[in-house]
Amino acid sequence: MSDEKEAKYFKGTTTVGIIFDKGVILAAEKRATMGYFIASKDVDKIVQIADNMAITTAGGVGDAQSLARVMRAELELYKYQKGSGMSVKGASTFLANMLQGSKYFPYMVQIIVAGFDEQPQLFDVDLFGGLLDEKYTSTGSGSVVAFGMLDAGYKAGMREEEAAALAVKSIKAAIKRDSASGEGIDVVCISKDKYRKYKESEVSALSA
Repeated sequence: MSDEKEAKYFKGTTTVGIIFDKGVILAAEKRATMGYFIASKDVDKIVQIADNMAITTAGGVGDAQSLARVMRAELELYKYQKGSGMSVKGASTFLANMLQGSKYFPYMVQIIVAGFDEQPQLFDVDLFGGLLDEKYTSTGSGSVVAFGMLDAGYKAGMREEEAAALAVKSIKAAIKRDSASGEGIDVVCISKDKYRKYKESEVSALSA
């Protein structure tokens, strides 16, 4: 991709998703860059799209925002027509099909879809519609560092506190090595009975 084309996209991100025993944790840093320029220091890269579901965004900001709007609308329409919400896997498949259908003029994104229906669910969706069912995953320019922490620290049956601490540790490691990641960390927990964004003080405690 030429420098001119690269300048049209906000590049760089680190997002993480981890399944724990009763739900799923999402975490993301808050910096948006355009080349070497820090375009924003307060970007919400975890977007709630339903009561029990969220996505994380890496790649083009406009593309990601557009897809989030479409997903919210489609999930509301499905709920209205069917009387119940779409499953997390169904929503992930819908998104993957949409990205596959646009692959010749692709949305420049990599997205984690996470939520809870009958059990916690976590899917990694690439810009061409590839769909992977994961126990933990990371996206963005800092993901190569984050994966090292996740590979070493993840274990089946983790508690929420353990998963959240590992997610924050992974994002912090990426921030230290990836210049496109930084400016703080957002953490969200999705379980059977709640969708909760951690307070800054809670994130700071996990970082201690």
